[in-house]
Amino acid sequence: MRRVITYGTFDLLHYGHIRLLQRCKAHGDYLVVALSTDEFNAGKGKKSYFSYEDRKNMLEAIRYVDLVIPEETWEQKRDDIERFHIDKFVMGDDWAGKFDDLQDACEVIYLPRTPEISTTQIKNDLSARS
Repeated sequence: MRRVITYGTFDLLHYGHIRLLQRCKAHGDYLVVALSTDEFNAGKGKKSYFSYEDRKNMLEAIRYVDLVIPEETWEQKRDDIERFHIDKFVMGDDWAGKFDDLQDACEVIYLPRTPEISTTQIKNDLSARS
C-alpha cells in the first residue's frame, strides 16, 4: 500500500481543496491529512473561521481522505512520515522547495494549485462585499 501525506489548514473548504485532496490520493492508496490545529495557527498569526474539530469533521467526510491527524508543529513532519509509513509527501507548489529536506525519508511532490480559487481570495471577496 502506497501512503501519502499532505498538510494544511483547510479553512473555508472549497473546490481547490477538494481537487488537491483528489490529486494527493491519486499518488497512492491511503491519504493522511495533517490538519493545522487552532493553537498552531495562532502561533503562525492565523485564525481559522472554523474550529479544528469542524475542519477535521469536514475533511473526514471527503472520500479521498483516509485519516486526519493534528499538525501541531513545523517540526513534526519527519516523525509523521516515519510513524505513518509515508511513501509520498505532497504539497501545493506555493511551498515548492520548502520541504526538499524530507526527500531522504520519502518522495516529495509539489502539485500546482487551482489558480482561480483560494481561501484568502474568498475572505477578501467577502470583505469587499461588506
